[in-house]
Parts: sequence; structure tokens; C-alpha cells
Amino acid sequence: MQFRVILPLSEFLLFCVGGILADSPLLLQDRSCFLYRNHYYDYVAEELPWARAGRWCRQRFGFLAAVSTAEDNQKMTSFMQSMRVTKALWIGAKIKEGGPGTFGSHILTFSGRTDTKYAKLLKQFPQLHSVTVCAQVQFDSTYVGVSTVFSYSVPSFINEFQLRANIVRGQHIQLALLVHGVHSPYSQAVDNNGRWHHLCVSWARQGGDWAIAADGAVISSGEQLYIADDIGAGGVFIVGQEQDTFGGSFKKDESFVGNITQLHIWDRVLNTDEIRALVEDCLVISLGLFFQWNISSFEIETSVQVHEGFSQCKGDGFQLTEPFDILWVDGTLPRFHNISSDVSHPVNKGECVAFDPLTGAWESENCSKQKEALCRYDKDIYEQMQNLSSLPPSPFFLQVKANSIRVSIADYLLLNQSDYPENVSVANYITSLLCEAADQSHTKLTSADLLALTRFLGNVAELDFESEASNSKTILSLATNYIKLASKIIDVKYSLEWLFISEVIRGPYVIIHSVDTLAEKLSDILFSIGPSIVLSTENIDMQFKLSRLSSLGSDLVYKPKCLSARNRADEIQVPDSEMSRLLSSGYSELIFINAYYRSVEHHLAPHNLDSVLLAGRSDKRLQINQLQTAVISSTVRDPVRARNIPTAVQYSLSHRPVVGYSKVAIPACVFWNFSLLDGQYAGWSNQGCKLIQFESEITICFCNHTTNFAVLMQFTEVQWGLETEIILNKLTFIGSGASLCALVVTLTLFTVLDIPKSDRTSIHKNLFVALIAAQVILLSSDSATNSEAACTAVTALLHLFFMAAFAWMMVEGLLLWSKVVTVNLSEERRMKYYYLIGWGLPVLIVTITLAAAHDKYISDRYCWLNVHNGVIWAFVGPVIFIIMVNMFVLTRVVLITMSTAKRRATMLAVNSSPIEQAYDQIRTAVKAVLVLLPILGLTWLSGVLVPLSVVMAYIFVILNSLQGLFIFLIYGVYNTEIRSTIKRLKERRRALNFSNCATSRPSSSLTSSRPASSPVTGSESLAKDDGLQVTDGLNLQGICKMSFYDNSVVYENPAAENERQLSTPSLPRGPDEELSCSSQSPVTSSKGCKADCPVPSGREDMEDGCSLHVPIELEDRSCSSLNVMSLKRVGSLYLD
Repeated sequence: MQFRVILPLSEFLLFCVGGILADSPLLLQDRSCFLYRNHYYDYVAEELPWARAGRWCRQRFGFLAAVSTAEDNQKMTSFMQSMRVTKALWIGAKIKEGGPGTFGSHILTFSGRTDTKYAKLLKQFPQLHSVTVCAQVQFDSTYVGVSTVFSYSVPSFINEFQLRANIVRGQHIQLALLVHGVHSPYSQAVDNNGRWHHLCVSWARQGGDWAIAADGAVISSGEQLYIADDIGAGGVFIVGQEQDTFGGSFKKDESFVGNITQLHIWDRVLNTDEIRALVEDCLVISLGLFFQWNISSFEIETSVQVHEGFSQCKGDGFQLTEPFDILWVDGTLPRFHNISSDVSHPVNKGECVAFDPLTGAWESENCSKQKEALCRYDKDIYEQMQNLSSLPPSPFFLQVKANSIRVSIADYLLLNQSDYPENVSVANYITSLLCEAADQSHTKLTSADLLALTRFLGNVAELDFESEASNSKTILSLATNYIKLASKIIDVKYSLEWLFISEVIRGPYVIIHSVDTLAEKLSDILFSIGPSIVLSTENIDMQFKLSRLSSLGSDLVYKPKCLSARNRADEIQVPDSEMSRLLSSGYSELIFINAYYRSVEHHLAPHNLDSVLLAGRSDKRLQINQLQTAVISSTVRDPVRARNIPTAVQYSLSHRPVVGYSKVAIPACVFWNFSLLDGQYAGWSNQGCKLIQFESEITICFCNHTTNFAVLMQFTEVQWGLETEIILNKLTFIGSGASLCALVVTLTLFTVLDIPKSDRTSIHKNLFVALIAAQVILLSSDSATNSEAACTAVTALLHLFFMAAFAWMMVEGLLLWSKVVTVNLSEERRMKYYYLIGWGLPVLIVTITLAAAHDKYISDRYCWLNVHNGVIWAFVGPVIFIIMVNMFVLTRVVLITMSTAKRRATMLAVNSSPIEQAYDQIRTAVKAVLVLLPILGLTWLSGVLVPLSVVMAYIFVILNSLQGLFIFLIYGVYNTEIRSTIKRLKERRRALNFSNCATSRPSSSLTSSRPASSPVTGSESLAKDDGLQVTDGLNLQGICKMSFYDNSVVYENPAAENERQLSTPSLPRGPDEELSCSSQSPVTSSKGCKADCPVPSGREDMEDGCSLHVPIELEDRSCSSLNVMSLKRVGSLYLD
């Protein structure tokens, strides 16, 4: 029995005896290979068919040689001549097969404007509720004016459906669509450069939706373009002319000049992806195709020229000889070739390329011919293969050798030999022995063993199974042993071994590719055994299922059997909508092949050539792409045509919890692209895949195709360590606790003290309440993480109160704007509107967010909004808006403050220098900013810069955790109203003490509830609060009382500059002594500031120890003689 095929090794060397550098002279003599540009080129003297020669090169993980430049071609010629090779030999190039990308077509040529040239489509049109027409068009750039590409008329209406072009010299060609006389606007489409362009127009009655696409991109679209009826039936379709009567009366000035080909018509609207595929791959979509380009279906006027041309979809038009493209087996881009083609020596599609060593010329040959070959190996792979081949036999190799008594199965594990099984029976026998040896071996497989087994599995996958389709039981046995062996070698315990050979092969992904290839070949054969076959091992689970689409009532879901507890959510499904689409496309019975690879995520993450997923490092952060899930795959196969069908799938994969304060995990739904690129797999790609849902331990994705899927995590790690995280957490806790206490004290002061009521104080109180509630819930939020319901409630309350805090901050900004910028002193109460903004708006936002995203409202690790599915924008969006509004308010206030400070300096500081004046302006602006920052929430701007530096993290935590403390200091400790009220209380207490000791004084003298010394007036209060002394010269001397915004910019009367201390009158010395108004404080009585202000007299005789100079509380009243409206002056600020 023949168990193997061993290619003769005596006819050529396996390894280079030595190599030479690219710039060294080619003195090779007895050498069979040479080193050039990081590649070894090895001459194979055995004459083999092209496919066998390629397999020979792949046995040592190389390819048939690729030649990228003319210089490479010359080096190869010199090398082969030095070897005295005279026969043509195979290289790794093949002429691209016919089909997508290249086509031949009949072309209609309309030369010159005329009213006679036309092509009439001889096809009966039905009534169309939607339509798409596409064509390859070349406009003659020498003609200008209106050009009708095609027109369709019905007996009842002439201008039923048209594509018109307007050509203006020196401008883009404009296109417009005409439907039942309704004209869309002209839109610039393509350059008027005389080149070929692909044009598509579509229309649907529903909504009147229309679109015009040029070269695969939509350039114009709209709605409501005739919605009254369908496009009529029984019409005439004319190419090249507009119809003024049914089927005739053409106009010379509106005729088409140029070339048209590949005109197709669909009775539906093509989407953008279908149009793009039509342009890029020349794929004519069969679904809904009403007419496919066929020159015999036209009645062509005799002067219209018809000729045949060839084109590539991405090429530059048509040419007389059929174009061809070269494919390289290692994925090298076709930048160079040396094949000549003309009419007498055409290049045939599907032929293979041979290299003539004597001339350096290339020629296409039948791939079955026997020729010598030239292999190319990557330098690092070649040298590592030599090192691995020189290692002593491994325990596994010795065990295989001991088990194979009749034949030496171990020879298949020798890296310096090219043995592969001859047929299915031999492959099954060898695979079973290798599985048995792997179970019996007491030591781990080595890197050389993994490499040899990987190569063996690849060889088995390339066998011809169709010739042995009748031997289904043996094939099933082979599939079972094959999956067992593959499962063993991708086990997690071999991670280090895979890492060691990562330069030779791309880890276990080569195994996945071999398993997929084998599964597709066996799927059509295994169903003679049963409609459903499951092969399950520890690390690989595979399912073959033959299903009739008509019997499937819901989504087709695949859930692997080899799931661990962590992976229990892993599954892949074909949605019901896709099943319906497949059924409507004419498929009745399909094969669904699903596979699951459980241990792949533990191996080395692949190098990624996709720029979207490429890992990178910057100065401030590190981005790492890491495979976090198992690999799950799905393939839908048509057993009748023996081909795969692109199908959309949805998959969910579980992964390790994403934790860590300093790490931000961004999931990427990806698939492994097995396309070769310069000898390497392209790697992970996210093309056609999108994220549906991301949670802490599971990710759900949707892809519009079938293949091997996984989830990559892109970890963005801010460069700070665990110690820094602990410090930041402690600072947050301490600062929030201090802020909470400070806010409670501030709110208590505003509530208990007898502070005059105003919109300002009410807004302050509401802001303090919102911040206190938010801080209390924040400090206690950790206790709710164990309960989902409790965590949702805490998150909603945090969302509400933080949102309310920012809403009241915006109200603070609006009030400040009305008092400073617009100088609105109206006493009209607006608090009902402020309450709607401060509490109503947050309640509305939280309610809508909970209703829209109740199942994904909270984060997975803590009680806060989910940042991975967009819910966080229900907080961040309004906050950004509020901060921007308050920034604008602050800017205007600072500008007004500085302007007024400049005028004050000019009026009062005549002898001051310009430097001193500038300093005074800067000091005034800085004070205003420091006072307003806490209540306007602008400290949150520092949070945007946290990812840039750990310093910004500290600044953000300190500023916002201490926001309450800042408010307490500025609006509590240094608030003049609060300080004045406390001072009045102290004076009242002193006055009461005085009344107790002054027994001889009449009681009437102590009846007033206010001190005779007036509390600091509004302007003085603000000036003291904010340190802002600005004036416009307004005399406030006659004002007895005016309450101002206690923390705003204030304009003060300079005449009262020296009277800012309390004026405290003493008791009269005698009963006849009177105090005049002028001798008292600026405060007057309620009588209208009369000249005489009698003060009750009292006895001079006091008890010992009682002072006669104690201020007596008088009623604080306002003078009615002042017209408040006269205070509204530009540059002045007066608040309620």
C-alpha cells in the first residue's frame, strides 16, 4: 500500500550553502539559491506542473517567486544564467480569470449631432413602481449643450422617463432626471474629459425618491419627484435621442454624442453598495434585473456604429485587445510584468506565467505543463526553518516514530522534507496516529512539532476529496481526527511555542484557515450521512447543517457545545430578514457551516495592517490592540452550485471584564482576512462590521458577510499607575466630603439668617440643594453596585441632581447676563421660568433617557451612565452646552468690568501710571473670574484635558471636588449680606444688653429693630464682596437702601469712597440735643429724608459699666425721592 509521496531530493539542494547580498557580484557557480532584498530565491530543478511547484515552495513556508520590478527581473536573469539554466521555469504569477473586473462588450457609437441616429430597445415594458438604469457612457468633449442619454415615452405621456445631460465647455457635465414631465435640478456629475463614466439613475413612486450616481457615488438625490402614479407600461425606450412624439420626432440639438455600452435596467432601486459593486467588479446584480445589455435586443439605426471593446472595471475605458491582469500567489501587488500581448499572440485567461532565463521575458503557458520552478522565501523564515530543522528529535517525534511500525510516519514531521499524503485513506491513517501519539507523549509539543503539524494539516486540506466522495465514512473519520488534532495544537498550553514561531506562521490562524478549507470541501459529501453533523472537542466545535429555508420559522442560531462558564453567551445567528432574503433569491436548501475556536484569544495577538486597528504609542498614552474573545465563524454554502453565499450575520462573544480606572477599552468587531499581502495574511479587518452593543463581559456585533469573527479591544491607557489612582480616589472622597459640609453650612446660613429675599438668593439656594443631593448620592453610590435595581435608581438620581446643578448654573449665568449686560432692574419675578429650567429640564432629560435606554442605562462597573452606547451624551451634551453659554456670559462680564475699571482709573487715579492702571484692570478681571467660576461650573472644562496628562487629572479632581468649599468661602464667609446680618445680630444682642443695664433710659428709645448705623449699602456690599470698585459718577448719597447682587460686578459712587465704614450715632447728651440729617449716617427716616430727624431722648444717667456710645438699631428704609429708572445707565449695574 502506498502511504506517501516523497519528492526526489537528490536533484536539487534544500538549503542555500551561502547567500550573497544584493549589491554583490552574482558568482554563484554551484549554489542553488541567492539572497536578494531580504528574500532567498531557491531554484527547483524538478519539472512539475505549476500547482505542484507552488505546493513544493509552500512546504517550507514560501511561495513561487514574485518579481516586482525590472531590476528584480534582471537579477533573476543573471542568477539563472550563472546556474546555466536554459529552460523556462515557473514563477508565482497567473493570468487573472475572466469575470469580475474585466469584460468584453459591444459599444454603440453616436458620432455627431443628428436627428436620425438612435437605438430602440425591443422589449415590452410593464408598469414600473420603481426603476434603476445604469450604463457605461463616454461623452464627446467637443460638443456642448443638452444631450439625451436615453428617453422612455408611453402613448399617454411623452416625457415619461429620461436621463439628460447639460454640457458646458470648461465645466463638469451636469445630469438631471425627468419623470412624467417633472424635472429634477441639474447636478454636477463628472469631468468633461472624454473618459468613460458609469452612470446610474433610480426612482421609486413611494415618496418620489430619486438618485443619480456617477462612478459609484451618489451625486444628487431627493424626494417628491412625481408620486401620483407608476411609470407607464407599453412604452418605447430610445438610446441617444429625446422623443417629442411617441417613438419619434427627434431633435438634433438634444441628441447624444459619444459612446454607450453595458446598459442595464432593474425594476427596483439599487442601493449604494450594489451600485459600487457594479462599478468596481462589473457584477450585474441579478435580483430584479429587467434587462441585461444585449446588442441583439436593439433596433439600431444604420448610421450608428457598433464595435466590440474590452475593459477593466477600474481601468480607463475600452481597448481593442482584451486586457489582462496578473495575480501573484503571495499577494504581491502587480506593479510590473514582462508579458507582451497583441492580436496575433493573445494572452489566455487562467494561464500561468513562466520566466525565460535566457532573455528575461515572460510568457503565459498552460498550467498543467511540466517546468522547473523558482521559489522565494522570506529571509527570517528561511533562516529560522534551518535552525528548527537542525534541532534534535523531540519526544513527540520519537513517539510517532515508535508507533509507526510498517511505515515511517515520522517523516511527515521532518521540516527538511516535503512529504504529503496521497489520498484520503492515507491522510486518515496518519492523522489518527498523530492524535494517538499526542495523547501518549508525556511532554509538550515543541515549536518544531507545531510547525510540522500545521504544515501537515494544510496538506490534508488541499487533497482532492471529490474523487473519493463515495467513501463518506472514511471522510467522516478523517474529519473527526482532523478536528481532534487541530484542537490539541491550538491549546492554551502551547502559547509560548506559538510565540516562538510567530515569524514563520501567523499563529493558530493558519490552523483556522486549514479547518475552514477542509470544512468547505467536506460539506457537500458529509450530508450523505445525515442532515446535521457536529464535531466537538475541547477547543474546537464544528457544525454542518443542511436546512430547508421554507421550514425555518425564525433566526438560525448556532451555539457551540464546548463552551466554558465564561463563554456561555457566545453564539452566531443568521437573522430572519437574511433568511427571507435568501428564500426570495431562489435558494431553497443551503448548508450552514459554523465553527468555534475557544483558545485562540490566549495566543499572540496578530500584527495588524489595518490602520484603523493598528496599535500605536504616543507621548502621553499607550494604545494596545488585544484579542479578547474566542473566534466564531459562519459559512453559508449552496450545495447545488458548490459555492459560498455572502450572508449577513450577528454574533455575540464574551470576554474578560474590562476593568481599570486608567484604561479605556474600545471594542472593534473584526474578522480575520486570509487574503495574502506580500506573502503575509492581511490580518484583522473591520470592513463591513459594526458594533451593536458593548458591555463589561459581552460584545454584540453585526457583519454583512460570513467568515471568522472576533472582538479586538483597543486599550487606551493613560500613563499613571495604581498609586496615582489611589491618590485620586482619596482626593475625590475627601474633597467631596468637605464640599458637602461646606454646602450644608452655606445653605443653612442662607436659610436661617434674615437675608432679604430675591431671585438671586432663591437661585443660590436651589443650586446648593442640587449640589448637596448630588454629593450625598455620589459618596454613597458604591453601596448600590451589587443590586441592579438600586444601581439604576442611584444612577438616575445622580443624573438628575448633577443635571439640575448644571441647569441652575445656567440660570445663574442668565441672571448675571440680565443684570450686567442688559442692565434689567425690573422687579418682575421670573422664578417660575427659572424653576422650569433648573428642575423641569433635568427631569425631562432623565425621563426621556430612561424610557429610551432603560435596559442599557447604567454602566457595568459602577453606578453611572453607560459610556459605551451613547447614553452618557444625555449628560455630557447638555453640560457642554451649559458650559459654553456660561463661558460666553463670563467673557462679556469680564469685558464690561475691565472697561468700567479703565474709566474709573481715568477719573479717580489721575496721578497713577499706565502700568498701575493696567494692573488695576487685570486685578479686577481676575477677581471677577475667581468669584464667578464656582457657580457657573466652568471648572468642569478641565475634565476635557484629563486624558492628556495626569496633572490635569489632579486639577480636575481638586477643582470639582472642592466646588462646594469654594462656594462656602465666596458666598458664605466673604458674603457682605451674610456678614452684615451677623453683625446686626451681634449689635442687637449688645443693644439688648445695654437696655438691661440702662434702667433710667425710656424704653421707647430702644423700640427700633434696626441699628442706627445702616448696614452697608448694596453697592458697598458688592464692592466689599468682590473687591471690585468701579464707578460711572452716579451719586448714591440719597439712597437709603438698595439691595444688589452680592457677587457681581458693582459700580460705586466715588463721592462715598471715604464713607464706606459704618456711621454710628451716639445718644444725645441732653433732652434738647437733636441730631440733624446731615450729621447722621446717609440713612434717613421714612419721612422722605426731612431736614429734621428727631430722635427720642433719654436719660443721661446710666448704670455703671454701661457705655453711652452703643449703636441703636433704627429702621432701614428707602427714600422714595429717588427715581430707580434713572439708575439705568450704560456702564452701571444695579440688581434686585
